Amino acid sequence: MTCKHFGSCGSCGLYKISYAEQLKRKEERVSGLLFPFYSDKLEVFDSPSDHYRARSEFRIWHEGDRCDYAMGNIEKNGAINIEECPKVIEPIEKRMWKLLEKINASTEVLKRCLFAVEFLATTTDECLITMLYHRKLDDVWSAEAKVLEDELNCKIMGRSRKQKVILSDEFVTEKLNIDGKTFTYVQYESSFTQPNPAVNVKMIEWAIKQAKKVGYGDFLESYCGLGNFTLPLSHYFDKVLATEISKRSIHAALENCKLNGVENITFARLASEEMTEALNEKRVFNRLKEIDLKSYNFSTVLVDPPRAGLDVGTIELISNIENIIYISCNPETLARDLETLINTHDVVEAAMYDQFPHTEHVESGVFLKRK
Repeated sequence: MTCKHFGSCGSCGLYKISYAEQLKRKEERVSGLLFPFYSDKLEVFDSPSDHYRARSEFRIWHEGDRCDYAMGNIEKNGAINIEECPKVIEPIEKRMWKLLEKINASTEVLKRCLFAVEFLATTTDECLITMLYHRKLDDVWSAEAKVLEDELNCKIMGRSRKQKVILSDEFVTEKLNIDGKTFTYVQYESSFTQPNPAVNVKMIEWAIKQAKKVGYGDFLESYCGLGNFTLPLSHYFDKVLATEISKRSIHAALENCKLNGVENITFARLASEEMTEALNEKRVFNRLKEIDLKSYNFSTVLVDPPRAGLDVGTIELISNIENIIYISCNPETLARDLETLINTHDVVEAAMYDQFPHTEHVESGVFLKRK
């Protein structure tokens, strides 16, 4: 990927070396962190070097009567206007510049107090555009935005303080071919989704490969989100219990089960720490009154925590489960957590996923089996 804003835009920091060199650098970093626990070669999953990102947010910079997209600068002390962004997937790229053109050609209704635009798109060419404002939105705005929605063949929403205006839908529907099967995912605005569809498929297929090695028992998942891993992996276990703290994500996960005809998953709205308390019978939750926790015989657990990694209680809980699939967005906290997990488990597989080319960010995964 090349971009005229390399060296000034702070979004892409690794612009002086080739993509092959970037991958090698990230592989060395993850391998070094995991070396005390795993000395074999990592599986490395690369990304398209451009048009890979399905979720993006841009600031809006006002200069006189004109609006431009802006991103934080590389010095992290201001912003720059941008004229291209080749990392976004094509359903975003083909609409974002037309959107800006229409905003600049419009009356004040669309541009006044507009401060950011968010894009959520799919590989099937659906696109949801959320326009964020520092003012209350009225029927006049809705009418003009609806015309824009039709012209761009997309879905548009407006947001301001304590206000959300939905013109058609507040979600997009993604279809991914995973391990020979097609999975349908409803993805809601403002909910977490994996930003790189191509690498997301590779991550899920790697997790499926581990699940196939187990082939028995029940499956536990923490931080399940909208069911990204849950639905494909459910085919390899008897019953599934998946937990997530976000109401919106649980709602999407239940919809996605229906869309995919999956019936062996039970979702519970619990934080990771609460899941630990419930399964250890330290606390009773009304949210679990219809779920018989004692009926589960977990052979495998998947955790995909935030950058802070796992809490002590969750590590203690999963240490009692035979097989652990740990997906990490922060190799430093993964290595920290492995210092405890290797007391009970061995790391038998490890992988690196490059979700964010041209940045230092890297994701990784390990598969552990109890000693």
